[in-house]
Amino acid sequence: MRLTLDEALAVGNQLEVEAINGTQHILLTPSLAAQCGYSMESDPWGNTRIYTSLLGCYVDNKEDTTFKVGLKLRMYRQSPSDMISHDVSETCSYSRWASREVLCDRNYMEVSKYMAKPDSPSDPKGQTQDFKDESSQFNAVPGASGAEHGIWKMTFFNPDPVAMVLEEAEQAGYSAMTTPTRLVVRSPYNTAETYSEDVAGIPMEVFKVSVYHKAPHGLSVVNLAASCPTGGVLFTDDSISWHVPRRVTSMMDGKFRIVEMHMGINGKRLDKSQMAARGYTLSVTDFHIVTEIPVGSPDGYYKSHAPDYQYHITYTVEPMLEVLWRADNTQDDTRYKILFPITTPLMPQSLHAEDLTVPEDGVFRIRLGTFFSDVELTNITFSTGVLTVEESNARGFIVQEHVYPNGTKSFSLQVAFNADVVLKHNPEALVTLYSLPLVFGFVILPEGTPFAHPVEVQASLQDVVLPAITGTCDQTLFYVSVEYGSQGRNLQTVVGRQQLTPELAESYGFQDNGTHFSLQVPYTAKDTTFELFTSHFVRARLDMLLWDSNNQWVLADLYLTCDFPLMTTSCYSNGTITALAVKVESVPSLDPSSLTLKDPSCKPVFSDDRFAHFSFSADSCGTTRTFFDNYMLYENEISMYHHKTGAAYTTPVDPEYRQTISCYYLVNKTETVAFSSKPRSYDPRAEIGTGQLMVQMRLAKDLSYEHFYQREDYPVVKYLRQPLYFEVELMQSTDPNLELILENCWATLHEDRTSLPSWDIIVDSCVNRDDRYTTTLHPIMSDDRVEFPSHVKRFSIKMFTFIKDEEVLKDEIFVHCDAVICDTNGQADGACRGQCVHPTGQRSSTHQGIKGSNREQRNVDSSHQTLISSGPIHVLD
Repeated sequence: MRLTLDEALAVGNQLEVEAINGTQHILLTPSLAAQCGYSMESDPWGNTRIYTSLLGCYVDNKEDTTFKVGLKLRMYRQSPSDMISHDVSETCSYSRWASREVLCDRNYMEVSKYMAKPDSPSDPKGQTQDFKDESSQFNAVPGASGAEHGIWKMTFFNPDPVAMVLEEAEQAGYSAMTTPTRLVVRSPYNTAETYSEDVAGIPMEVFKVSVYHKAPHGLSVVNLAASCPTGGVLFTDDSISWHVPRRVTSMMDGKFRIVEMHMGINGKRLDKSQMAARGYTLSVTDFHIVTEIPVGSPDGYYKSHAPDYQYHITYTVEPMLEVLWRADNTQDDTRYKILFPITTPLMPQSLHAEDLTVPEDGVFRIRLGTFFSDVELTNITFSTGVLTVEESNARGFIVQEHVYPNGTKSFSLQVAFNADVVLKHNPEALVTLYSLPLVFGFVILPEGTPFAHPVEVQASLQDVVLPAITGTCDQTLFYVSVEYGSQGRNLQTVVGRQQLTPELAESYGFQDNGTHFSLQVPYTAKDTTFELFTSHFVRARLDMLLWDSNNQWVLADLYLTCDFPLMTTSCYSNGTITALAVKVESVPSLDPSSLTLKDPSCKPVFSDDRFAHFSFSADSCGTTRTFFDNYMLYENEISMYHHKTGAAYTTPVDPEYRQTISCYYLVNKTETVAFSSKPRSYDPRAEIGTGQLMVQMRLAKDLSYEHFYQREDYPVVKYLRQPLYFEVELMQSTDPNLELILENCWATLHEDRTSLPSWDIIVDSCVNRDDRYTTTLHPIMSDDRVEFPSHVKRFSIKMFTFIKDEEVLKDEIFVHCDAVICDTNGQADGACRGQCVHPTGQRSSTHQGIKGSNREQRNVDSSHQTLISSGPIHVLD
């Protein structure tokens, strides 16, 4: 049974509770409350709950089904003369008794067992049988005669037996009695005859007792045990996990199963919807029954603390667990109910002082929080002394408390700059610095625990309005605007490292409208500084300074950095590479004219004090070439400090300036080539540019290879067995060390190069030996049109058609080739050994075919491959 006393009655009062036993009033001291089945719980706001066991002392019990409790509540503030009393009574009905009931309350353990008369049938629910003939009685009280309720003696086990008569047991703090249908024993925690044990990792308080009961039919011995958890709680920042053993071995023998399981709060059951709304869960594992409760649930409350004068909080909640076990062999029920208050460990709180001051208003505004409702602000320590909240408000310092819907609150303070508690300082006679040191003093109710929190805020006000500089950029210019302050034009402007003279101002587009002046400075101007450059942009900075020469004061400054579009590297399809080196801030001693490529004789084609421009071909100036899976890499390097030693030049291992330029050429029939300069781990660095390269296949009109069919001439018409003259050429490259190799060529009926049927013309760089109409590879000589013969390949075949079952499949063909580009200086491998230099025994048979038959789709794996095809060639019979 639960009685609730709200804070309107209890707050600020001391509370005494008396049990009403007929005409007697018995003061329930803590020890008597534990012995008789009473407990009490209060929160910081005075809300009080009084719990009474239905089988406790002084309870009017009718047939173990209707119970009435009477209490007198005495409340007084300072002395008994200042007292208010209330008589409270409550009646409730309860008939769902189990064969055995175990109750774990805050201050006691209770176990009761159903007892039947010998001439009555056993009733495991214990709802109809009586020990006595009377229909109503007060439950037994400590000190009553043992004969009245038939209990002779009790033997406790801890683990050795300790025998006591009832009077001795009651003097030791225990309680034992009979009700109309039940035998009840109650024990406070931590008595001499109780002991602790660990069950499934959970600490438990246990008492076991044998009760010798005298009844009209003779003497009986009843064995009772209760085991209550004293731990099993795990905490995180967000949740509480309460673990109770699934099987309590000290209370059970044999096999049991869980029939019912309920969770509650403050002694009251919750249904599933109520649990879900609060975020509670109740689950069962192999060894535990687990209750999960979110920290901050509205069923609990926060409490403030101040260990070591630092603000901490705890959260307290009181869950209830009710379990009904049923024995498999006897069908006896055991109801196990636990009321278990849980309080989290101390949680330190970081107090936040929010400075809401607007200097122009001349008032400090501070808000400090957040706190829970049991914290009160009592005083504030200023630089001049300590003032209470009332005294602070009387002095014109506005102190307010702000309460929020979630139950927390904060405190705010307003103090004018001109108050005597504010400290003032003038560092440069231009700005006044205001400082307000504070210590907020708090107390935690109702204990009165003090703690404090220091805060210091500062603000400044300009006595002189300083000028202001702002700036922006576009793709070529810095735009700077200067707003005059209270000094007007009486200031000096420094751009970069030189003073802004009338001549310089004119070159920078100086304009003045009386309140502002503006400048437009090109990013290439000598007064700018280059911080970083890549192949696509340069990062430039403009430094400006406004100076008061009379007082030697810096009034304002500007460091404006922007990225401007600038192509510092380019790569061209004819093999020409250009690179722009820029003098950057990180290498102040750089003379751009001293920069060279790897070949120190390759110097800039143009240079000044900020730039050096290089232009060179891919096969000169020490440029290296490397082949990869699908591209060629050309690399060179710009550096400084080449020293001549005899006839040779040397470069330091780690020169001050080094820029690596890399050109990546991807080769295919539409040939977009990527170019980049790879960054080093130091500035300056260059990144990515672009270039183009092309491989083409054309059909010549005759063996001279001087005249070729154009795009508008297709489809070209040829008679059967008439020669077809093809030329494949690497376009626009000036690198003599490159060679074009025809790896595979074949013909198809359709424009799709993978379509079937197909016929091989060139296989693994050699003509198809299985073709009776021989393919001819023609030598290439240098002439007015062909500068590099290694860049060109020519071959001729005789016009044919695809035939199946002596029937022409189609009267036109398409010719396709796979070409590779090879480095003649490198290690020859695969097709790069040359056009048809493979030994006969190494010829591949994977490209063989027969005219008119289907052929496997070719799978070409070449290192530097490009794919080309002819237009349609029509056959006339």
